[in-house]
Amino acid sequence: MSAQSYVPSRRNFLGRAAALGAAVAAAAAIVAGASLSQLAQAQQPGITRSDLLRHDLSVPGREVIQVLVAFDPGVVAARHSHPGEEIVYVVEGVLEYRLDGRPPVTLKAGEGLFIPAGGIHEVENVGGGKAAELATYIVEKGKPLATIAE
Repeated sequence: MSAQSYVPSRRNFLGRAAALGAAVAAAAAIVAGASLSQLAQAQQPGITRSDLLRHDLSVPGREVIQVLVAFDPGVVAARHSHPGEEIVYVVEGVLEYRLDGRPPVTLKAGEGLFIPAGGIHEVENVGGGKAAELATYIVEKGKPLATIAE
């Protein structure tokens, strides 16, 4: 199968995954007592986050979380950190990762990156169209997934 013939089905998957993730996130927020407006405030304009998986690990106090993150063209995810490691796989487009103390890294679809626990970073869609990443987090259970950096 050529890469070009795969693109439409991948976009179709991303659209379905985003819709399913949004529905699951809204349901989880309601069950947890959060209002839909609080859920919307957690989303940065131009970025869509779809929760795909959350599961306890065999290591006490740790969990794995997978999120599909879609970026509109030119959008920058604010500087932030996580209470554990993040493994990024770029699904679509071109994203630039800027980790404090390191030179920027530009990744295209099919490439990955490891971000160490607590590493402050930001991400920008530097391509001409939509971009998306599959973010896998190995984090401390019960802590906020992301903390905005000053």
